[in-house]
Order: sequence, then C-alpha cells, then structure tokens
Amino acid sequence: MLEFPKLKNTQTDNLKKLLERCKRGKMLEKIKTLAENFIAQDKEILVISHHDTDGICSAAIMASALQKLDKKFSIKIIKQLEKELIEKLPKKDLLFFLDLGSGSLEHLNQLDNEIFILDHHEIGKQTSLKDNVRIVNPHLYNQEQLSGSCLTYLFVKEISKENKELANLAVIGMVGDMLEKNIGKIGNIIINDAEMLIKKGLLLYPATRPLNKTLEFSSSMFIPGVTGSSTGAAGLLKEAGIEKENGNYKSLIELNEEEMSKLVTAILLRRNDKEIEDFIGNIYLVKLFTQLEDARELSAIINSCSRLDHSNIALSLCMGSKKARKKAEEIYASYKQHLIAGLNFISNMKKIEGDNYIIINAKSNIKDTIIGTLASMLSMSSLYKEGTAIITMANNENKIKISARIAGRNGRNIREILDSVVKEVGGESGGHALAAGCLISKDKEQEFIEALKKRLEIEMVKI
Repeated sequence: MLEFPKLKNTQTDNLKKLLERCKRGKMLEKIKTLAENFIAQDKEILVISHHDTDGICSAAIMASALQKLDKKFSIKIIKQLEKELIEKLPKKDLLFFLDLGSGSLEHLNQLDNEIFILDHHEIGKQTSLKDNVRIVNPHLYNQEQLSGSCLTYLFVKEISKENKELANLAVIGMVGDMLEKNIGKIGNIIINDAEMLIKKGLLLYPATRPLNKTLEFSSSMFIPGVTGSSTGAAGLLKEAGIEKENGNYKSLIELNEEEMSKLVTAILLRRNDKEIEDFIGNIYLVKLFTQLEDARELSAIINSCSRLDHSNIALSLCMGSKKARKKAEEIYASYKQHLIAGLNFISNMKKIEGDNYIIINAKSNIKDTIIGTLASMLSMSSLYKEGTAIITMANNENKIKISARIAGRNGRNIREILDSVVKEVGGESGGHALAAGCLISKDKEQEFIEALKKRLEIEMVKI
C-alpha cells in the first residue's frame, strides 16, 4: 500500500489558504457570470426583496443600477417568501430575488420564469435546479459570511464600475445583519469601496447623538433600569461621572478614553456582566446624503420603517430622498416607543420556561413585524444565560410569526430545531443557525408549542 508523506503544519496552512482562495474566486466568478447572463436578458424585471435593513439596502442597490441601465422594472418588498406568494408571481417577468429565496428553491424550481437569486441564508431542501434558476449563495462555496446587500453590490459592480458609489448601502446592510464583526477579504473590498470612517468604541447607537438618548433608546444593548427610561439613562451617566456640557451630553464618539472607561464600568454594573467585549468594536460612520452617520442608527431607521409597514419610505430613503428621511425619522421615533412597550409587556407576561429555553407567546399584543427585533434585544441582554433558546411568537392575521434567537449568539442551531418542528406541524421556516424564524397556521399554535418544547428538551439531553 502506498503511503503519502504527511504535510507539515505550514504546508497544511498554505493548502487551506489556497483552497479558500479558489472557493472565493469561484463565487466571484459566478457573480460575474450571473451579471453577464442578466445583461443579456430582455424582459421586464420584478425585484423581490426582504423587508429588513439588508433586504431594503439590496433593493435600493439593485434599483439604482437598473435605473442607470434604463431597464423596465418593479420592486416588491415582502416579509417572507411563502409558497402562496410564489404561485401568484407573474409568469413572464424575470424574477430577481434578493436576501431571500434559498429556503424556497423547491417551489421556485417549479416556475418557468428566468430566475436570479442573490441570498446568504441557509439553503433549504436540496433539489436539482433547472437551467432557468440561477443562484449565488456563500453557503454553496463554504464562503465567508456576506449579507444580501453585499452580494447585490458585488453583482452591480460587475455590471458597471460606476456602481461603486453604492458600496455605502452594502455596508449599512451588512451592519443591519450584524455581520460586521467577522469581515473577510471580500467584505474588506466592499468597505474599501465605501465612503466611511471607522472608530473603535462601545457598540451603542446612535453614536453621533446625545448619550442620554442613545442609552434610553438603545436596542443593541438592553440595560436594566436604563433602556426605555430617561431618568434611568441620566442616573447611569451621573454614576459614570459624565456631566452635560453647554446643556447637552456628549455623543458616544466624542467621549475621551477615561469617560468611555467609566461608562463601560457603569454599564457592566447594571448588567451584572463580567465582561463587555461583545459590545466593544468598530463604529461605522457611513456617508449618506452629504454627511457621515452611524451605520447602526441608519440600519435601525430603515428597519423601523419596514417593521411598521412603511418599506416604501425605507427604500426611498436609501435612494436619497430627503423627504423620505424626514418621514423615516418620525416613524423611527414611533418604532422605539413600540419596542419599549413590547419589552414592558414581555417583562410582565406569563412565559413558558424550561432548561435553557424560553417561549414568549405575545399573541396579538405585539406586532408580528417587531417580535423578531425584541427577540434579538433579549438575546443580547443579560437576562438569559448564554446558549438559551429564546422563541417569540406573535399573531399575523390567520398565521403566527415565530422568531427565534440564541442568547449570547452561541449555542445550538435554532434553524435546524425550527425546521424539524415545522416539518412535523406544517408551515415555512428559514434563517440562520443562531437567528431563525417560521410561519405557521394559527390553528397549529398549541401543537407547535408542544412539538417545540419536546424538541428543545431532546436537544438539552444531547448537550
């Protein structure tokens, strides 16, 4: 029997790097080929995108590029790509899916339309795709995580280098999907294309507004007694020894090193955390209109519009409408009040709790469009230990929207858990390992809860 010599560690590392470059190159080549195929098409285009920040930014990037090409197109922003919606899509249009589609390949494969998909979500049931269905997804290449807006930007950049100006939107979408902490080589290419400034600091937003308001309305970090309370925010700043200057508090990016250290200590004491590394990182200031703004706040503004059923305003904002910006600010203020009311309701309601999981069934007391944001806020709070599965539920007409997160963004694959339960009770699911969701019929509510509890308890035994 022939024996091959073992590679030294350095040789192994070099081989891994070479394979990674090959995979990265293959994905970029696929995007280039996809762009060439698209340019050759001569059909009316229907762009279908997700209603979160990443999806809205993706749609705005694509719309801006299509306008330059003088292509005839329309845009549809949706909460979720359901089988019923797919069956009602126009039969002759070219369908371009952004930030969704990977979990619906089985249904999309039944269509005869020319179909293009740029998505980063986990791929659903595998199927042999017909030639009319073209997809680029980093999961197919074992590639670095890229948001839908980043993929869309890379696509339109292949169409024309003039679209480089759209890189700013890709960065906002990236931040909106919380993918800015693990940026790879392709992500850095996009960042280098954008007009932006990066500063190190506490990941509270908006980093450019008075600190007391940033603390009161922060949805990126839940601080007991402070989040949602103006007096609580003022009290925290007093504890940290941060005083007003000329009648106003400084913004986060205006704090000096000593002030930042005191603020971090005060927050740690309130959250009972031993460390806060997860909340220290890069603050991305991106140029929108004519000035640099906090990408996290822009993401939250865009997201708020869609969550309160104003995705058209969000899209107009991303495409440069100053009128839309003013309206979006008003919607954002209302949205923050919705979040605070939602958190207060959840803190007082009866929940279903087990070992390492909690099920929060808000029914019709919280809008289905913000229940996922609340789940994310709870997962980043100090209320639940790392690895706890947080499942939130809210009614959506004759259906129930379920959003699930893993506290501390470390633990079980919640997407697989939801997939298995939905397979048993019916419905549609999608998302990522640590942040997923599904939609079920309202008459399956109790059956879903019992099946979910059973599956979560089985997972605990495995752990």
